[in-house]
Amino acid sequence: MTEIFWTAFATLFVMIDPIGLAPMFAALTAGSTLRRRAIIGARGIGVAALLLVFFGVAGDKALATIGVSIPAFRIAGGLMLFLLAIDMLFEKRTERREKRPGEEHRDDPSVFPLATPLIAGPGALAAMILLTSEHPGDAAGQSAVFLAGAAVLAITFIVFLATELIERLLGPTGIKVLTRLFGMLLGALAVQFVLDGVAAFGFAPG
Repeated sequence: MTEIFWTAFATLFVMIDPIGLAPMFAALTAGSTLRRRAIIGARGIGVAALLLVFFGVAGDKALATIGVSIPAFRIAGGLMLFLLAIDMLFEKRTERREKRPGEEHRDDPSVFPLATPLIAGPGALAAMILLTSEHPGDAAGQSAVFLAGAAVLAITFIVFLATELIERLLGPTGIKVLTRLFGMLLGALAVQFVLDGVAAFGFAPG
């Protein structure tokens, strides 16, 4: 069981990448109070946990039932992520906040894009399906996978709480630069998701 836990932990840690999410979370919640940032982070972690558990328990069956493959799911996640990248590159989120002072709660990134596709993205969801499917009928093995997922999400939340320090170090100008930089990186990641999905279908360019 210990070996299963560490294998699942390493896989999900790489897929979710808590350290890599910290600057993105800082950019998505720029200007928010620590309390609101904690609420957004907790809500995002909670929704992501529900998605990971669902896909670990019945993801492959659910997708097969509605005729959706993992490659198609990866492409959809990539397209959603690309829309977010455009928003970050052109600071559309900042413009919306400036036009609607006092209405920050209507621009809540906790479910999209934080919970999905940033935390529980196509790769993490697919990993949950694969990890649990390796231990069919083995309650201990599957429990180890879910415990590993919980540990990675706990680390992710702790990292989120430290983003205020990141914001103080960078300042407003640094956050703007960071937002655009990660907008470019997110765009590239989105394209990679789409290319991986296309390649999985067997249509990769030769």
